[in-house]
Amino acid sequence: MMLRTADFRTRARSRLPRFVFDYVDGAAEDEQCIVRNETDLRSLHLLPTCLRDTTEQDVSIEVFGQRWAAPVGIAPVGFAGLVRPGGDAMLARAAASCRLPFVLSTASNERLEHVRSGAAVGTQWLQLYVMSDRAIAEQMVRRAKNAGYGALVLTVDVPVSGMRERDLRNRFKLPFRPGVRTLADLVTHPAWSLSMAFAGSPGFVNLADGTGPTSPQLQAALLARTMDRSLTWESLKWLRSLWDGPLLVKGLLHPEDAKRALAHGVDGVIVSNHGGRQLDCVPSTISALPAIAQALDGRVPIFIDGGFRRGSDVVKAIALGATAAFVGRPAIWGLAANGEAGVAATLRLFIEEISRTMTLLGASRISDIQPLHVQKNV
Repeated sequence: MMLRTADFRTRARSRLPRFVFDYVDGAAEDEQCIVRNETDLRSLHLLPTCLRDTTEQDVSIEVFGQRWAAPVGIAPVGFAGLVRPGGDAMLARAAASCRLPFVLSTASNERLEHVRSGAAVGTQWLQLYVMSDRAIAEQMVRRAKNAGYGALVLTVDVPVSGMRERDLRNRFKLPFRPGVRTLADLVTHPAWSLSMAFAGSPGFVNLADGTGPTSPQLQAALLARTMDRSLTWESLKWLRSLWDGPLLVKGLLHPEDAKRALAHGVDGVIVSNHGGRQLDCVPSTISALPAIAQALDGRVPIFIDGGFRRGSDVVKAIALGATAAFVGRPAIWGLAANGEAGVAATLRLFIEEISRTMTLLGASRISDIQPLHVQKNV
């Protein structure tokens, strides 16, 4: 019985070969940041306010003119097609069926137009990496605009790739050449292996505009996060010349960067440490949130990701100033466990837990959740 997101993780681990599960589940260096993300959330307690009328409850929010069923969405996750063929579209359709947002990764394995058309009624944003050749980003932004993506999410915390030791030990790189141990792993995971055999090896198909194939070197560069290290705050002017919709910056942990983002006219920020996959010694996102919320003072929406495993975690973030939280690994665990239905089931868990937590907290609407509802466990 799948009662919590950890149950989906257990099933994902049994279905996926080790090198795939490690790619999804792993983090940088000693993997302490991912632990802090979760433990710091657990160290926060929620303080109920009693004898409040919660007969009618509304957990929905409005963001950039769109109504979300709850303050949660799917974060951008690269290589979803390695977890399950067609994974990007499954994630998008599941989010749309739950009336929640989905952020498509630059490192997706299906063309962004296909993903968008398959869930046309859903809220979809595009996450953008800017590689050394900025023409790649320009064609992606142009296509996203034409396809009807609702917002652009510039990810800024990957000037180089984090040291992901699990991937190195598994010799996971592009082009992928399995060794003896990996071949044995594939044999013991026949369902995944057969699905990949029929679908073919997933590629980063959005790096080219469709007029020609994407080179293996370019795909390897994206997997290794070979980004444009000359990108600065002034580069937002360049993006604004290409994109006139909502623009968000993802990967902020410092309140001074939040102020700079606001000064450069962004429409929202995402407090993120890349799920612990970049710099292992950075703080958890939930501990960085209060200072960023204070710096921005409600002038733009603040989103957050990193370690969210239950709806009560989302409520804690809202009490500390977040507009909503995005989840990555839980959605991918659902995808591995049972495809689109597994993703939708994971999202429904979050919605149900947010609703139940709010009722027990004495909150009828998201706006009822206040700083007085959260307490640090000392």
